[in-house]
Amino acid sequence: MGRLARSRRGAAALVAAGLTAALALGACSTGNADEPAQSQGTATTAAPTTATPTTRATPTTAAPTTAAPTTTRGTATTVAPTTTTKPKPAAPPKLSSGASGAQVKALQHRLGELGYQVQAADGQFGGETLHSVVAFQKVNRLGRDGVVGPITRKALEHPRTPRPRSTKAGFHVEADLTLQVVYMVKDGKIQEILDASSASGQTYTVDGDVRLAVTPQGSFVIQRKIDAWRKSKLGLLYRPAYFTGGYALHGAYSVPPFPASHGCIRITTTAMDRWFAKLPVGTPFLVYRS
Repeated sequence: MGRLARSRRGAAALVAAGLTAALALGACSTGNADEPAQSQGTATTAAPTTATPTTRATPTTAAPTTAAPTTTRGTATTVAPTTTTKPKPAAPPKLSSGASGAQVKALQHRLGELGYQVQAADGQFGGETLHSVVAFQKVNRLGRDGVVGPITRKALEHPRTPRPRSTKAGFHVEADLTLQVVYMVKDGKIQEILDASSASGQTYTVDGDVRLAVTPQGSFVIQRKIDAWRKSKLGLLYRPAYFTGGYALHGAYSVPPFPASHGCIRITTTAMDRWFAKLPVGTPFLVYRS
């Protein structure tokens, strides 16, 4: 019983202590007396503010710009190679009577190789060179001006080779009235080509008779010769070699590039000097048109 009484007294004491403490807490509340006391009911727990998470914009992945490669050079321009046109060499000068020098000498060499009457390559365009050029032009059917220009020069590179009418053995003479040249032929080969001028085909008067200038054609022989100038009614004949009647092969100062005689066959005096001794009486002599 005593123990029970002590327990009750202890409990009462605890309750009294609890009340005293509660009063003390009420007297110590902060704030003025006029302020309404805050309700001490169940503590209101403020709902946690759920901040909407800031969604960072998904980083925009820029699509890689495929930049077309800049063609800095563009389409390669092929520059045409510069063609340097070399100036054409000056055309060789024309060669004519009175010219001289290395080109004339070369011309004389060439004419000599081809069998024309020029004998010396002295670089002087004299009479025999002139007649050689004219004879060459006749044989090659060119203009007969005696001037070596582009056409004659080209023909000298690829000349026409004349052939004799007769190819018999031994020596003979041929006169081609069409070309107006004389061939000195030995064993069927032309030894020399001479410029010549035969009958003009025109009329002339002698002893009151009107005659026609004609050179007879055919196969003849040298009948007689005169080793001197002969003066005839028709003019002067230098060292004539007669092949029929009064018709002769003879030298003359004038041997134009066309038919001009009364009937004889003219060659230069220089050529006649060279050939006179080689034309014995009885030498065959052919006269024809080609």
